[in-house]
Amino acid sequence: MKALKTKLKINYQSFGLKRIDTYIINKFLGTYFFCIVLILSISVVFDLTEKLDNFFETNAPLKAIIFDYYLNFIPYYMNMFSPLFTFIAVIFFTSKMANNTEIIAILSSGVSFRRLMLPYFISATLIALLFFFLGGYVIPNSSKKMLNFENQYVKKFKPSNARNVQMEVEKGVIMYIERYEVDNNIGYHFSLEKFDGKKLVSRLTAETITWDSAYNWKINNYLQRDFIGMREKITKGISMDTVIKVQPKELFITSEEAAQMTNSELRQYLHRQRARGVGNIQSFENEYYRRYAMPFAAFIMTLIGVSLSSRKVRGGMGLNLGIGLALSSIYILFSTLSTTFSVNGTLSPFMAVWLPNIVFLLIGIYLYQTAPK
Repeated sequence: MKALKTKLKINYQSFGLKRIDTYIINKFLGTYFFCIVLILSISVVFDLTEKLDNFFETNAPLKAIIFDYYLNFIPYYMNMFSPLFTFIAVIFFTSKMANNTEIIAILSSGVSFRRLMLPYFISATLIALLFFFLGGYVIPNSSKKMLNFENQYVKKFKPSNARNVQMEVEKGVIMYIERYEVDNNIGYHFSLEKFDGKKLVSRLTAETITWDSAYNWKINNYLQRDFIGMREKITKGISMDTVIKVQPKELFITSEEAAQMTNSELRQYLHRQRARGVGNIQSFENEYYRRYAMPFAAFIMTLIGVSLSSRKVRGGMGLNLGIGLALSSIYILFSTLSTTFSVNGTLSPFMAVWLPNIVFLLIGIYLYQTAPK
């Protein structure tokens, strides 16, 4: 154990960190993960109590409940509320240090308040990098199992049909399906129009269209109209195999699917849907921008937490914890409301996601300026 401590000490010194830095980093990260374990344990108990009736009614297997749902539930919500955990951790252990006059002793020894912030921001950087990687590339894959479990045993949210779907499947090729049923892979009242610039070149209509595999489709009772100059060529048939560069899953746009995509998949999906002219993708844009805004929130919450709790106050850490919980609740509420405005089209997805960070960054700068130096 002594050899391990000596090794860790040497490693810290190699990065130019002092003993006070390692002390604060260990306190920060230790309190942070303690908050995660404590709060998520309570959350699992409440969630189990709420969904217990659903599990019994749908005969959910115990193995699926544990391994498919709750083992994926924990990292999903741990990533979602990472800024909250960061804020609570900073408030808790910094208030305790202030009450023990440790902050006063550090500042009195000649360490500036700005220098005191260094180990805090090193810890925030580690947390931000960890959850950017987990939230962008690991948790989306585990979320698929959790959401599939919820759809099967708790509440169905995946639609069984899509209506009035119109998209540009290729450049100048517009597809329209009045209704598509996922259970039997059949679409009704189908049309495919090809344009050369703004000029209509051909129009294919069919009563039904059936998905075969990959991009292979079969159209039934079709009518093909080709426009050649002033002439029109009409072709009719009972059935025909064709290739259309779209798959049935792309016809169903639900906000829950955004959480199941990695950053690269989400970026490609948004690029493809924008090129096709699909309009209702705000939830996917919100999720994409949120994955970059959430890690940055760790720095903002750290700045606010240290500036707020570094002052020794009468009554102990209770007041600081109360203010911290109130501010974190306001942040979560603000984020939810701004995202709602984005879905309604009032705000752009980028502004809706980053606006809470901008507002709370200004609050953090103000608190930093007024903090005891």
